[in-house]
Amino acid sequence: MRNAAIASVAAYAPEQKITNQYFNDLLGEDVDTWLRENVQIYERRWCRPEESTADLCERAARVALERAGISAADIDLIVLSTDTPEFISPSTAAVVQHRLGARRAGTFDINTACAGFVTALDIGAKYIRADEHYRHVLVIGGYAMSKYLNPLDKKTVTLFADGAGAVVLRAEETGNQRGYLASELRTMGEYNGWMGIYGGGAYLPVTPEVLARHEHQLQFVQKFPKELNPDTWADMARTLCQRIGVTPQEVQHYFITQININSIHETLDRLKVPHDRATTIMHHYGYTGSACIPMAFNDAWEKGRVKSGDLCLFIGSGGGLAFASAAFRV
Repeated sequence: MRNAAIASVAAYAPEQKITNQYFNDLLGEDVDTWLRENVQIYERRWCRPEESTADLCERAARVALERAGISAADIDLIVLSTDTPEFISPSTAAVVQHRLGARRAGTFDINTACAGFVTALDIGAKYIRADEHYRHVLVIGGYAMSKYLNPLDKKTVTLFADGAGAVVLRAEETGNQRGYLASELRTMGEYNGWMGIYGGGAYLPVTPEVLARHEHQLQFVQKFPKELNPDTWADMARTLCQRIGVTPQEVQHYFITQININSIHETLDRLKVPHDRATTIMHHYGYTGSACIPMAFNDAWEKGRVKSGDLCLFIGSGGGLAFASAAFRV
Protein backbone atom coordinates (compact mmCIF):
# COMPACT_ATOMS: atom_id res chain seq x y z
CA MET A 1 0.00 0.00 0.00
CA ARG A 2 1.24 3.47 -0.89
CA ASN A 3 1.81 5.57 2.21
CA ALA A 4 3.28 8.92 3.25
CA ALA A 5 6.50 8.51 5.23
CA ILE A 6 8.53 11.20 6.99
CA ALA A 7 11.76 11.52 5.00
CA SER A 8 13.28 14.38 7.01
CA VAL A 9 12.65 17.19 9.48
CA ALA A 10 14.37 20.52 10.10
CA ALA A 11 13.80 23.71 12.06
CA TYR A 12 15.02 27.28 12.22
CA ALA A 13 14.74 30.03 14.83
CA PRO A 14 15.96 33.62 14.51
CA GLU A 15 19.35 34.42 16.00
CA GLN A 16 18.07 37.24 18.21
CA LYS A 17 17.60 35.95 21.79
CA ILE A 18 15.22 37.74 24.14
CA THR A 19 15.72 36.79 27.79
CA ASN A 20 13.20 37.13 30.60
CA GLN A 21 15.28 39.97 32.00
CA TYR A 22 14.33 42.00 28.93
CA PHE A 23 10.70 41.93 30.08
CA ASN A 24 11.63 42.74 33.68
CA ASP A 25 13.20 45.92 32.35
CA LEU A 26 10.43 46.63 29.81
CA LEU A 27 7.51 46.13 32.19
CA GLY A 28 9.17 47.34 35.38
CA GLU A 29 8.34 44.20 37.36
CA ASP A 30 9.61 40.68 37.95
CA VAL A 31 8.04 38.44 35.30
CA ASP A 32 11.07 36.15 35.11
CA THR A 33 10.15 34.28 38.29
CA TRP A 34 6.61 33.55 37.10
CA LEU A 35 7.79 32.46 33.65
CA ARG A 36 10.40 30.10 35.10
CA GLU A 37 8.20 28.58 37.77
CA ASN A 38 4.92 28.31 35.86
CA VAL A 39 5.70 27.74 32.17
CA GLN A 40 9.47 27.08 32.24
CA ILE A 41 10.28 29.70 29.61
CA TYR A 42 13.73 31.23 30.13
CA GLU A 43 14.34 32.88 26.75
CA ARG A 44 12.90 33.02 23.27
CA ARG A 45 13.86 34.03 19.72
CA TRP A 46 12.41 37.01 17.89
CA CYS A 47 12.80 38.13 14.30
CA ARG A 48 14.86 41.20 13.63
CA PRO A 49 12.99 44.01 11.83
CA GLU A 50 14.15 42.80 8.41
CA GLU A 51 13.13 39.17 9.05
CA SER A 52 9.65 37.73 8.49
CA THR A 53 7.73 34.47 8.28
CA ALA A 54 8.90 33.53 4.78
CA ASP A 55 12.54 33.92 5.83
CA LEU A 56 12.10 31.46 8.68
CA CYS A 57 10.19 28.98 6.53
CA GLU A 58 12.75 29.14 3.74
CA ARG A 59 15.65 28.41 6.12
CA ALA A 60 13.90 25.40 7.66
CA ALA A 61 12.78 24.10 4.25
CA ARG A 62 16.26 24.18 2.72
CA VAL A 63 17.67 22.04 5.51
CA ALA A 64 14.74 19.61 5.31
CA LEU A 65 15.31 19.16 1.56
CA GLU A 66 19.02 18.56 2.09
CA ARG A 67 18.37 15.99 4.82
CA ALA A 68 15.84 14.21 2.59
CA GLY A 69 18.42 14.02 -0.18
CA ILE A 70 16.24 15.77 -2.75
CA SER A 71 16.23 19.08 -4.57
CA ALA A 72 13.50 21.71 -4.73
CA ALA A 73 12.68 20.44 -8.22
CA ASP A 74 11.51 17.15 -6.67
CA ILE A 75 8.78 18.80 -4.57
CA ASP A 76 5.24 18.31 -5.89
CA LEU A 77 3.36 20.31 -3.25
CA ILE A 78 4.08 22.82 -0.48
CA VAL A 79 1.55 23.09 2.35
CA LEU A 80 2.43 25.96 4.68
CA SER A 81 0.72 26.53 7.99
CA THR A 82 0.81 29.98 9.56
CA ASP A 83 -1.42 32.56 11.19
CA THR A 84 1.31 35.21 10.86
CA PRO A 85 1.45 35.31 7.05
CA GLU A 86 3.87 37.27 4.92
CA PHE A 87 0.88 39.06 3.36
CA ILE A 88 -2.88 38.82 3.67
CA SER A 89 -2.67 37.88 -0.01
CA PRO A 90 -0.94 36.18 -1.80
CA SER A 91 0.06 33.08 0.14
CA THR A 92 3.29 32.71 2.06
CA ALA A 93 3.72 29.29 0.43
CA ALA A 94 3.98 30.96 -2.98
CA VAL A 95 6.78 33.21 -1.68
CA VAL A 96 8.68 30.23 -0.30
CA GLN A 97 8.14 28.19 -3.47
CA HIS A 98 9.71 30.96 -5.56
CA ARG A 99 12.69 31.38 -3.22
CA LEU A 100 13.39 27.65 -3.16
CA GLY A 101 13.04 27.31 -6.93
CA ALA A 102 10.42 24.58 -6.49
CA ARG A 103 8.88 25.30 -9.89
CA ARG A 104 6.92 22.03 -10.14
CA ALA A 105 5.27 22.46 -6.75
CA GLY A 106 1.72 23.55 -6.20
CA THR A 107 1.23 25.62 -3.07
CA PHE A 108 -1.28 26.78 -0.51
CA ASP A 109 -1.42 28.18 3.01
CA ILE A 110 -3.66 26.92 5.77
CA ASN A 111 -4.63 28.66 8.99
CA THR A 112 -5.83 26.62 11.92
CA ALA A 113 -3.69 28.76 14.22
CA CYS A 114 -1.37 26.70 16.41
CA ALA A 115 -2.98 23.42 15.33
CA GLY A 116 -1.83 24.25 11.82
CA PHE A 117 1.28 22.15 11.42
CA VAL A 118 -0.46 18.90 12.38
CA THR A 119 -3.38 19.84 10.11
CA ALA A 120 -0.91 20.47 7.26
CA LEU A 121 0.83 17.16 7.99
CA ASP A 122 -2.54 15.43 7.74
CA ILE A 123 -3.31 17.16 4.43
CA GLY A 124 0.10 16.37 2.95
CA ALA A 125 -0.12 12.71 3.89
CA LYS A 126 -3.55 12.37 2.34
CA TYR A 127 -2.43 13.98 -0.94
CA ILE A 128 0.26 11.32 -1.21
CA ARG A 129 -2.09 8.48 -0.28
CA ALA A 130 -4.84 9.67 -2.61
CA ASP A 131 -2.99 10.69 -5.79
CA GLU A 132 0.07 9.03 -7.33
CA HIS A 133 1.10 12.38 -8.87
CA TYR A 134 2.32 13.52 -5.44
CA ARG A 135 5.57 11.83 -4.42
CA HIS A 136 7.18 14.56 -2.26
CA VAL A 137 5.22 17.03 -0.16
CA LEU A 138 6.94 19.77 1.84
CA VAL A 139 5.00 20.62 5.00
CA ILE A 140 6.01 23.80 6.85
CA GLY A 141 4.87 25.47 10.06
CA GLY A 142 5.96 29.11 10.30
CA TYR A 143 5.44 31.65 13.08
CA ALA A 144 6.52 35.26 13.49
CA MET A 145 4.15 36.35 16.24
CA SER A 146 6.61 38.92 17.59
CA LYS A 147 5.39 41.12 14.72
CA TYR A 148 1.89 41.09 16.23
CA LEU A 149 2.58 41.63 19.93
CA ASN A 150 1.63 44.58 22.10
CA PRO A 151 4.89 45.23 23.99
CA LEU A 152 3.01 46.36 27.10
CA ASP A 153 0.67 43.35 27.31
CA LYS A 154 2.51 40.98 29.65
CA LYS A 155 -0.04 38.20 29.05
CA THR A 156 1.18 37.83 25.45
CA VAL A 157 4.50 39.60 24.94
CA THR A 158 6.35 37.37 27.42
CA LEU A 159 5.16 34.06 25.93
CA PHE A 160 5.11 34.24 22.16
CA ALA A 161 8.10 33.88 19.87
CA ASP A 162 9.21 33.06 16.33
CA GLY A 163 10.42 30.02 14.43
CA ALA A 164 9.73 27.52 11.67
CA GLY A 165 9.78 23.77 11.20
CA ALA A 166 9.58 21.69 8.03
CA VAL A 167 8.99 18.04 7.18
CA VAL A 168 9.40 16.29 3.85
CA LEU A 169 6.80 13.58 3.26
CA ARG A 170 7.73 10.91 0.72
CA ALA A 171 5.57 8.33 -1.04
CA GLU A 172 6.68 4.82 -0.10
CA GLU A 173 5.21 1.35 -0.57
CA THR A 174 5.33 0.68 3.16
CA GLY A 175 1.72 0.08 4.12
CA ASN A 176 1.31 0.55 7.86
CA GLN A 177 4.88 -0.48 8.64
CA ARG A 178 6.10 3.10 8.25
CA GLY A 179 4.51 6.51 7.77
CA TYR A 180 1.00 7.87 8.30
CA LEU A 181 -1.35 5.74 10.42
CA ALA A 182 -4.30 7.90 11.49
CA SER A 183 -5.38 11.47 12.21
CA GLU A 184 -8.23 13.53 13.60
CA LEU A 185 -9.33 17.17 13.41
CA ARG A 186 -11.66 18.83 15.92
CA THR A 187 -12.93 22.39 16.34
CA MET A 188 -14.70 24.16 19.21
CA GLY A 189 -15.81 27.22 17.29
CA GLU A 190 -17.63 28.69 20.27
CA TYR A 191 -14.21 29.89 21.48
CA ASN A 192 -13.39 31.82 18.30
CA GLY A 193 -13.62 35.20 20.05
CA TRP A 194 -11.50 34.32 23.09
CA MET A 195 -8.00 34.76 21.61
CA GLY A 196 -6.76 36.07 18.30
CA ILE A 197 -5.70 38.92 16.06
CA TYR A 198 -9.03 40.48 15.21
CA GLY A 199 -7.99 43.63 13.32
CA GLY A 200 -6.66 43.75 9.79
CA GLY A 201 -9.17 41.48 8.08
CA ALA A 202 -12.54 42.06 6.47
CA TYR A 203 -14.38 42.28 9.80
CA LEU A 204 -12.13 44.97 11.31
CA PRO A 205 -10.05 46.69 8.61
CA VAL A 206 -7.14 48.68 10.00
CA THR A 207 -8.31 52.12 11.11
CA PRO A 208 -6.97 54.56 13.71
CA GLU A 209 -9.59 53.23 16.13
CA VAL A 210 -8.52 49.62 15.60
CA LEU A 211 -4.88 50.58 16.11
CA ALA A 212 -5.70 52.49 19.29
CA ARG A 213 -7.45 49.44 20.74
CA HIS A 214 -4.54 47.17 19.71
CA GLU A 215 -6.94 44.95 17.78
CA HIS A 216 -4.33 44.49 15.05
CA GLN A 217 -2.22 42.68 17.66
CA LEU A 218 -2.61 39.40 19.51
CA GLN A 219 -5.12 39.54 22.35
CA PHE A 220 -6.30 37.18 25.07
CA VAL A 221 -9.92 38.29 25.39
CA GLN A 222 -11.06 35.64 27.89
CA LYS A 223 -9.20 33.08 29.97
CA PHE A 224 -9.62 29.53 28.71
CA PRO A 225 -10.69 26.74 31.08
CA LYS A 226 -7.54 25.24 32.58
CA GLU A 227 -8.52 21.65 31.77
CA LEU A 228 -9.51 22.29 28.15
CA ASN A 229 -6.18 21.33 26.56
CA PRO A 230 -5.36 18.32 28.80
CA ASP A 231 -8.91 16.99 28.40
CA THR A 232 -8.85 17.26 24.63
CA TRP A 233 -5.22 16.23 24.07
CA ALA A 234 -5.60 13.09 26.21
CA ASP A 235 -8.86 12.15 24.54
CA MET A 236 -7.39 12.61 21.05
CA ALA A 237 -4.37 10.50 22.01
CA ARG A 238 -6.61 7.69 23.29
CA THR A 239 -8.74 7.87 20.15
CA LEU A 240 -5.72 7.61 17.84
CA CYS A 241 -4.28 4.72 19.86
CA GLN A 242 -7.57 2.84 19.74
CA ARG A 243 -7.82 3.33 15.99
CA ILE A 244 -4.33 1.96 15.32
CA GLY A 245 -4.55 -0.83 17.88
CA VAL A 246 -2.01 0.25 20.49
CA THR A 247 -2.07 1.59 24.03
CA PRO A 248 -0.78 5.08 24.95
CA GLN A 249 2.11 3.36 26.75
CA GLU A 250 3.27 1.84 23.44
CA VAL A 251 3.81 5.30 21.89
CA GLN A 252 7.48 6.29 22.05
CA HIS A 253 7.05 10.03 21.41
CA TYR A 254 4.43 12.69 22.06
CA PHE A 255 4.92 16.02 20.29
CA ILE A 256 2.37 18.41 21.77
CA THR A 257 1.70 22.15 21.49
CA GLN A 258 4.29 23.91 23.65
CA ILE A 259 2.13 26.61 25.26
CA ASN A 260 2.24 25.21 28.81
CA ILE A 261 4.53 22.48 30.11
CA ASN A 262 2.12 21.74 32.98
CA SER A 263 -0.67 20.95 30.51
CA ILE A 264 1.66 18.57 28.66
CA HIS A 265 2.63 16.80 31.88
CA GLU A 266 -0.99 16.58 32.99
CA THR A 267 -1.90 15.01 29.66
CA LEU A 268 0.84 12.39 29.99
CA ASP A 269 -0.22 11.67 33.56
CA ARG A 270 -3.74 10.95 32.35
CA LEU A 271 -2.30 8.60 29.73
CA LYS A 272 -0.06 6.95 32.37
CA VAL A 273 3.00 7.78 30.29
CA PRO A 274 6.37 9.06 31.62
CA HIS A 275 6.99 12.78 31.13
CA ASP A 276 10.16 12.14 29.13
CA ARG A 277 8.06 10.73 26.27
CA ALA A 278 7.25 14.37 25.36
CA THR A 279 10.04 16.58 24.02
CA THR A 280 9.71 20.18 25.24
CA ILE A 281 11.47 23.18 23.71
CA MET A 282 9.65 26.18 25.16
CA HIS A 283 12.46 26.66 27.69
CA HIS A 284 14.77 28.35 25.16
CA TYR A 285 12.42 29.11 22.27
CA GLY A 286 9.25 30.39 23.95
CA TYR A 287 5.91 29.57 22.39
CA THR A 288 6.28 29.28 18.62
CA GLY A 289 2.70 28.41 17.67
CA SER A 290 2.37 26.47 14.41
CA ALA A 291 6.15 25.95 14.40
CA CYS A 292 6.50 24.48 17.89
CA ILE A 293 5.61 20.87 17.11
CA PRO A 294 8.01 20.42 14.17
CA MET A 295 10.65 22.29 16.18
CA ALA A 296 10.21 19.82 19.05
CA PHE A 297 10.25 16.90 16.59
CA ASN A 298 13.45 18.25 15.05
CA ASP A 299 15.05 18.61 18.48
CA ALA A 300 14.34 14.97 19.31
CA TRP A 301 15.46 13.86 15.83
CA GLU A 302 18.76 15.77 16.01
CA LYS A 303 19.52 14.39 19.47
CA GLY A 304 19.02 10.82 18.25
CA ARG A 305 16.00 10.20 20.45
CA VAL A 306 13.76 9.26 17.50
CA LYS A 307 14.63 5.80 16.21
CA SER A 308 13.50 3.97 13.10
CA GLY A 309 10.21 2.23 13.83
CA ASP A 310 9.23 4.57 16.68
CA LEU A 311 5.57 5.50 16.98
CA CYS A 312 4.99 9.26 17.21
CA LEU A 313 1.84 11.17 18.10
CA PHE A 314 1.57 14.80 17.03
CA ILE A 315 -1.12 16.76 18.88
CA GLY A 316 -1.72 20.47 18.30
CA SER A 317 -4.22 23.07 19.44
CA GLY A 318 -4.75 26.74 18.75
CA GLY A 319 -7.14 29.62 18.42
CA GLY A 320 -10.52 28.87 16.98
CA LEU A 321 -10.38 26.64 18.91
CA ALA A 322 -8.81 24.12 16.54
CA PHE A 323 -7.29 20.75 17.45
CA ALA A 324 -5.40 18.29 15.26
CA SER A 325 -3.73 14.96 15.91
CA ALA A 326 -1.80 12.51 13.78
CA ALA A 327 0.01 9.22 14.30
CA PHE A 328 3.13 8.31 12.29
CA ARG A 329 5.60 5.48 12.52
CA VAL A 330 9.04 6.81 11.52
